[in-house]
Amino acid sequence: MFQLSGKQAQEIVDKMMMDIPYNINIMNHEGIIIGSGNKARIGTVHQGAIEALSTGQMVEVMEDGLYEKKGTNEPIVIGNTRVGVIGISGSPEEVRPFCNIVRTTVSLLIEQRHTLEHLANEANRKKALLEMLLAHQGAYSQKLRKEAALYQIDLLLRTTVLYLTHVRPEPDETKLLFTHPSFQLDEDTWVMLVQNRPDCSRLIDELLHSQPQLLVASSHLEASIAEGYRQAKASLGVLLALRPAARSIRYEDAEFLVKLSHARLVDKLSTVIKLEDTADLLETLRSFINHNCSVSQTAEHLNIHRNTLQYRLKRIESITGKDPRDLLQLFELTHELLALYK
Repeated sequence: MFQLSGKQAQEIVDKMMMDIPYNINIMNHEGIIIGSGNKARIGTVHQGAIEALSTGQMVEVMEDGLYEKKGTNEPIVIGNTRVGVIGISGSPEEVRPFCNIVRTTVSLLIEQRHTLEHLANEANRKKALLEMLLAHQGAYSQKLRKEAALYQIDLLLRTTVLYLTHVRPEPDETKLLFTHPSFQLDEDTWVMLVQNRPDCSRLIDELLHSQPQLLVASSHLEASIAEGYRQAKASLGVLLALRPAARSIRYEDAEFLVKLSHARLVDKLSTVIKLEDTADLLETLRSFINHNCSVSQTAEHLNIHRNTLQYRLKRIESITGKDPRDLLQLFELTHELLALYK
């Protein structure tokens, strides 16, 4: 049963009394005042509220008594449950016109708050499930399988994990996310679980078409969601490091580069990071790698003269100590670039 808290009740009272020129009390499901314009009455039992909760009808008190003031007392009903009572102090003839307005407004505020809290709790529960799935090793327990089933995830099925970043928040552009179980990691990053589907190419194409800025990395079809997540996230690191023309990458195509990015081939990585403050040189290095060291194709892609490209390549060498025109030294630069995004 939904229950009003004292904090909620007092916030509602304070808000309503900014517009209503009478004292307002809110009583809980036991008839105890939990919110009031008269703080001294909080914690006392309101007899009119007890009667209103019992009968389900508005109760009017015509005279001030020892423990109650004259006024109206209207049950607050959420669904089919009486969760409390709203009371307005004053002559019933005067406050009666306000009663329905206040009760309806209070009910809407309570329902809104209840909905927001439910959504927050659901989001936390979903986040906790994802954390368990990504940390899990070995066979899935029956308990975890039941929890995952609530989100249409069958842990007995093999799963392809899609790691998506630069997701646009507009509802029309995120509707494809909800065709499969999806989890939001942060403002523009999501994880999608595609089960028992060996080829996700069409889905990825649809996602990329729907969101022009989106980047997508996909894993193998794996029995372990944790392993699929590791593959997809690491593949995205390759995509971010090299910035090829494509906006999607598959782990099966990036596996060597993923492993290369994690390989500790030297004691210290300190050369490529020096290019981070010179965006044009970093872009030049990436383009040179993606165009297979072709001077003409790289210059055309960057829309610069070949001599300008040669000047930039020499600057990269002077800053990093590695000549990108030398195949083995370019391999070293590529490794360090990948390692920055692993």
